This record gives sequence, structure tokens and C-alpha cells, in this order.
Amino acid sequence: MQANQEAVQQADATWHDVGEPDDFPDGDVWPVLADGLPVAVFRQGEELFALYDLCTHGAAKLSDGYVENGCVECPLHQGMFDIQTGAPCKTPVTEAVRTFPVRVVAGRVEVGVTG
Repeated sequence: MQANQEAVQQADATWHDVGEPDDFPDGDVWPVLADGLPVAVFRQGEELFALYDLCTHGAAKLSDGYVENGCVECPLHQGMFDIQTGAPCKTPVTEAVRTFPVRVVAGRVEVGVTG
């Protein structure tokens, strides 16, 4: 079911260029803007992921957080989010953060934004 939802999300997305793949080193997080929205982009190996760049628990930028074991730690209260799904990994975070599809086209990284 989730793969089907991801396909719909990608089909409905407006894509925004945010840089080259080499701009996003493995194991780190980088802030970008996509359609005026703050987005945190992550690389894990050859895969790229994107989350809304604000914690759902407090007004802290996830791009200022630490990446550890596939999660990003909020710098304000140390809650953690799964980089791939946006799901909470550690309290005090209880609400998932928005995810965005990411693709590489012609050597450029694009983040998809829907409605």
C-alpha cells in the first residue's frame, strides 16, 4: 500500500531542483528550499530522502540536527525522526514529519512538492 501511495505522491508532485547529488554527502543533512518550503535532504548510501525541515514537537530545524542510525535528532528536545518515513523514532516526538519524494534527473536532485 505504501508503494502505491508513493507513486501517487510522485505523479502529483511539482519537482524543484535543489542541487547536484554531490552536494549531499552521505550521512549528513542539508537544508534547501523547494517551492518556498524548508526541506532537509539526507543521503544514505546512494539513496536521497527529504523531510519538512521543522520538528513537529517544537520550532526547530531538523537540518540543524544530528543524523544517527537512519534517524535525525531534533536539536531542541532530542526527539528523533526516521529519515525515510518521517515517523517518530524517539520521544518526545509523537507526530510524524512530512516527507517529500526525491529523484535525480539529468544529474540534478529534485524534490517533489504536492498540494
